[in-house]
Amino acid sequence: MRVVTVVGNRPQFVKAAAVSRRLRERHEELLVHTGQHYDDDMSRVFFEELALPPADRELRVGSAPAPVQTGRMMEALQPVLADSRPDLVMVYGDTNSTLAGALAGAQLHVPVAHVEAGMRSFDRDMPEELNRVLTDHASALLLCSTDTAAGNLRGEGISDGVRVVGDAMADVLVEMAPLARDRSSALEATGVERGAYLLATVHRAGNVDDPERLAAVVELLSALPAPVVFPVHPRTRARLEASGLEARLERSSGVRTTPPLGYLDLIALAASARGVVTDSGGLQKEAYLLGVPCVTLRDRTEWVETVDAGWNTLVDLDAEAAARALERPPPDARPDLYGGGHASERICAEVDAFAATASRLG
Repeated sequence: MRVVTVVGNRPQFVKAAAVSRRLRERHEELLVHTGQHYDDDMSRVFFEELALPPADRELRVGSAPAPVQTGRMMEALQPVLADSRPDLVMVYGDTNSTLAGALAGAQLHVPVAHVEAGMRSFDRDMPEELNRVLTDHASALLLCSTDTAAGNLRGEGISDGVRVVGDAMADVLVEMAPLARDRSSALEATGVERGAYLLATVHRAGNVDDPERLAAVVELLSALPAPVVFPVHPRTRARLEASGLEARLERSSGVRTTPPLGYLDLIALAASARGVVTDSGGLQKEAYLLGVPCVTLRDRTEWVETVDAGWNTLVDLDAEAAARALERPPPDARPDLYGGGHASERICAEVDAFAATASRLG
C-alpha cells in the first residue's frame, strides 16, 4: 500500500520517527513536510536526532495566519496527492498541517488515518481543538492514544474505524530517554543541577498572542522558584519582542532563556527537572512518562489522564496556584497510560489490517 504521511511540526516529527521506520518495512511511504516549522532548531535537528527519514517532499509553506496557512498547504498538497495516488493519507495530532492533510486527502477521496485521534480539551477557542475535530470527522482510520479519546469519538457519533493503539510519542521517549541522558550536555550548558531547577515552555497562541496574557506569563515565570530554564519558541520570542516584554523577562535573575532545543536536550532537561511548567500538550505527556510533576499554564487539557493521576496540575496563569502545585510531592503511583512503548507496532498493525480490508473490497 502507498501511504502519504504529512508532518509539519516538532511533535509530529517525533511521532513519525516511531511509526515511519516500521511502516516502511511493509508499505511504501512518501513523507511530506509542509514547512509549518521550518527553523533548523524546530525542524532539521529533529530529523537528525531521531533518524526520521528525510522528507520526500518539502512544501515550504512557512508562517501565515491559520486560514491562509492551511489553504496554502492544501493547495501545495493537491498535486502531490494527485501525482502519487496514495491508498492512505496519514496525519498526526492537531496542527494546521494535520487539518490540511486530512481535508486534501478526503476531498480527493483518499482514506485518511489520524494518529492521536479523539483528543479533546473541549475548548473551541483553541485552534488546535477545531483542527482535531474536523480531522477526526474527515478520517476513516482513527488511531487513539487512550480509551478516553475513543470515548470522545463515540460521543460525537464516530464508531467506525476507531482503534486504541497507545501513543507513538511514548515509544520514542522510551527509546531515546537513556540516550538523552548519556549524550546531552544541556544541564552543563545551562548551569543547572539535577533536581534543582524548573523547565518551562510557552508557545500556545492563547498565551502568547494576547499581550495581557503574555505579560502574565512573564510575571509567573519570574515568580517561580529559581532557576527556571526557558527555551523560547520562535513564535514566543517574536511576541515578547513586539510587546516590549523581552527586556522584562531578561531582567528576571531566576529565568535563564535559551534558543529552542533539540529533542535530546529537551528530554534531558525535562527528565532531570524538579518540575515542568508548560502549555504544550506534548510536554505534559512527556513529563508524565518521565515521572516529573507538571504544571500546565492552561485551564483545561486534552491529556486528562495525567491530571487524574495527580502528576499534572492545571493553573492557567495563576502564579500562586503554580507555586502551590510545585510544592506538593508527586504521587506514589504512575500508571501506564500510553501503550508502554508499543504504539507504533499497533499503528502499523492497524494499517496492515486496513490495507487487507481495502484489498478485499477493491
